[in-house]
Amino acid sequence: MEIRNSTVVTEFVLLGLIQSRDIQLLVFVLILIFYLIILPGNFLIILTIRSDPGLSAPLYFFLGNLAFLDASYSFIVAPRMLADFLSEKKVISYRGCITQLFFLHFLGGGEGLLLVVMAFDRYIAICRPLHYSTVMSPRTCYALLLTLWFGGFVHSIIQVALILRLPFCGPNQLDNFFCDVPQVIKLACTNTFVVELLMVFNSGLLTLLCFLGLLVSYAVILWHVYRSSSEGKNKALSTCTTHIIIIFLMFGPAIFIYTCPFRALSADKVVSFFHTVIFPLMNPVIYTLRNQEVKSSMRKLLSRHAFC
Repeated sequence: MEIRNSTVVTEFVLLGLIQSRDIQLLVFVLILIFYLIILPGNFLIILTIRSDPGLSAPLYFFLGNLAFLDASYSFIVAPRMLADFLSEKKVISYRGCITQLFFLHFLGGGEGLLLVVMAFDRYIAICRPLHYSTVMSPRTCYALLLTLWFGGFVHSIIQVALILRLPFCGPNQLDNFFCDVPQVIKLACTNTFVVELLMVFNSGLLTLLCFLGLLVSYAVILWHVYRSSSEGKNKALSTCTTHIIIIFLMFGPAIFIYTCPFRALSADKVVSFFHTVIFPLMNPVIYTLRNQEVKSSMRKLLSRHAFC
């Protein structure tokens, strides 16, 4: 896609998360410590699942992909944000902004679809256990994985297409610490009402529908678990509860950001900060802390390498 000739803005000035220099340095240190602790944990989850044959079930296959998506997602915004904390002028080129926006929605859309796939996996495992090995075969798992990657790509291309059609002739100050559709649209020197409506339908409405659909799905699963008397009842409850926590962490901020495009809210930056920097790394960790099989395999892996 070509950039329109009416676009004369070649870079955007990011106003950042906060203006106070002292608070910026404090946030920089806290984020850096957080990343040095949590980010290796995500890669440890991936390594544990790949190295333990006992974790070959579809549930762990999708958990490993969740950790990969979240770790990749965290590299889109946070590194540049940390660099900007140490610089006086926070500038990103027009093409760099479009690239950041593309990968933000590519990985974010893929992760949203992955949570839907994980809900489907739990529904089959708990409500249709006799058909689980047939329905969730390795071939099906890889097909679902390719589908969610493709879905994230299509979602992202639509977002990028909305931006590339807009002319930008100034101002170029972006009231955020990264490039995202709601803030970039507001800088266009044309009427953006229709574009903002399309953004609401592409991001806001789809996110809301996925969120409500997932809640209904897990309500059905929990009701089935509640009525059953199987030995794995507690494990199923723990797994579903963890999934629901991740759903709220993933979709809650996204709904807040993408369903209110026509007005700037004071909490936008704070919600965006947790949505793009903190929560992506926490999702797989939250799941792992509530999964005994993964924790046990992780301890064995660490003990084995520590002994060597």
